[in-house]
Amino acid sequence: MNNLPLQGITVLEFSQYLSGPSAGLRLADMGARVIKIERPKGGDACRQLSIKNLWADDGSSLLFHTINRNKESFAADLKNPADLAMIRELIKEADVITHNFRPGVMDKVGLHYQGAKEINPKIIYAEITGYGKEGPWKDRPGQDLLLQSMSGLVYTSGNEHDDPVPFGVAIADIICGAHLVQGILGASIRRHKREVGAYIEVSLMESLLDFQFELLTTYYANRQVPKRSFISNGHPLLSAPYGLYATSDNFIAIAMVNIQKLAHALECEPLKVFTQDEAFSRRDEIKEILTQHLVTKPSDTWLEKLVGSGIWAMGVLNWSQMMEHPAYQSLQMQQEIITAEGRKIVTTRCPIRINGERLFSSVPAPQLGEHNKKIKEGLLQKA
Repeated sequence: MNNLPLQGITVLEFSQYLSGPSAGLRLADMGARVIKIERPKGGDACRQLSIKNLWADDGSSLLFHTINRNKESFAADLKNPADLAMIRELIKEADVITHNFRPGVMDKVGLHYQGAKEINPKIIYAEITGYGKEGPWKDRPGQDLLLQSMSGLVYTSGNEHDDPVPFGVAIADIICGAHLVQGILGASIRRHKREVGAYIEVSLMESLLDFQFELLTTYYANRQVPKRSFISNGHPLLSAPYGLYATSDNFIAIAMVNIQKLAHALECEPLKVFTQDEAFSRRDEIKEILTQHLVTKPSDTWLEKLVGSGIWAMGVLNWSQMMEHPAYQSLQMQQEIITAEGRKIVTTRCPIRINGERLFSSVPAPQLGEHNKKIKEGLLQKA
């Protein structure tokens, strides 16, 4: 796509693992030039962090390729005065700096916000920490599972008597990366209008707390910890029938619906005695009745009745089933990238459409230091 909205914007990414690089990925998808500043030995630690022990032919993990496509790599030792001098020259030309190091790391080499601002007064400096830069947790490791555990998020999935249940994805990293992008875009608009830079700070902990705004707002109001349903929990704040239910051959999901309407659609006599006012106070009783009723017939039978009655319900699909469905195929969410060694990797595309166009990019993740020569030549031309 021509004329992507962030074309002409240069981002220096001093980020590793998932949160910062996920922000860089989205900025690159929208047209920014994203240059990863990596250690000469090993580079971004995510290069060696594999998922399901899957690797690309260049020795980097498949995970690294999924979150660093469409970027450039510049290898530099920030403790080396010559390399640091080149980084300072890059900062002069950059629009955005991102990093997700622990508090104090960038300070040691003079690349904290004030240091970068002295080099480039209009710089947008965006950083991610685990728990903020103050408080007793500031030096704790900002790892996704640990954050989910510390934030209470693990008590939102599963049923009432289950142990804590973590999300099966790095949700803190991805949400925090999205928040960083939002801050960068907001600051970019302000810089365009007022010609000033900005210092953007987000943390994994604050992102997960914001993610739970519904739950926390109710807790602030009455100081009562929300309880998960005893059975078929879908959301600890919502009334029956909200949740997943086994059928005779699979599972179905039922969202918000009037209990009487649901009872008639399913021809479930025991359910007809409940009023809508009891949908929360007697949530577990209602769900138990539904559980016993729905397991007697296959999913398609129930979905025909539910959808035919205008009730929000869907089948529960695994990835194989989802990908076979025409609805998934119509989204065109897959794209193919080819590594420097010629290996084809199928991954997801950017979920944003601009003027009706999907954003695809087949440029693979860079090899460590792949663009050093090109970037150094660019600096010499501007000297």
